[in-house]
Amino acid sequence: MNRKNFLGAISAAVAIAAVVSACGDGTTRSRGWEFSRNMYDPIGYNPDQPNNNFKDGKTAQTPPANTTPVGFERFEYPNTMEGYQRAGAELVNPLARTEKTLAEGEALYQTYCAVCHGPEGHGDGPITKDRELVTSTERRMLENFPPPPSYAASDGINSSRGGAMAALTDGKIYHTITYGLNMMGSHASQLSPEERWKVVMYVRELQKN
Repeated sequence: MNRKNFLGAISAAVAIAAVVSACGDGTTRSRGWEFSRNMYDPIGYNPDQPNNNFKDGKTAQTPPANTTPVGFERFEYPNTMEGYQRAGAELVNPLARTEKTLAEGEALYQTYCAVCHGPEGHGDGPITKDRELVTSTERRMLENFPPPPSYAASDGINSSRGGAMAALTDGKIYHTITYGLNMMGSHASQLSPEERWKVVMYVRELQKN
């Protein structure tokens, strides 16, 4: 038997053995050989797994006091009227006003805010207008949402927390985006702190209308 035939026979024998061992004998639930076991059994602990490395036996531990998670930016102004007023007096947009930053703020505003506040900030977003759902099986009017107050100075609208909408400061706008107000929910999970400041920059432009 030459070398080529010998290697072919060995390969065939290995393949047959693998198939036979994988089939099992019908009396065991063993899956036979497993490939790269550590790919689906992680070396690290999952948060809900028991863990003898800690006194309470839990993997998920309460973070030490005064620590900040990686990637988290702490906001020191509480969701109160006092926190809102203090943010309005103390916070200033840290981003430089450039064409690029302003354009990015506009894009974010049109994505997350214009549906209610309107493309130019007049409180006339599509969700505040009559809308009809038409399908193959039904036709009905959708619920309208009350329009938010306009940012534009020309409209002269007041904020529900006092003062003109056109006079809202950087900090007040940022505080409202972070926590939400009335029917507006918090956008802290949708917009990073930097993105919020970009939206603030664009809203300040809308106030000039």
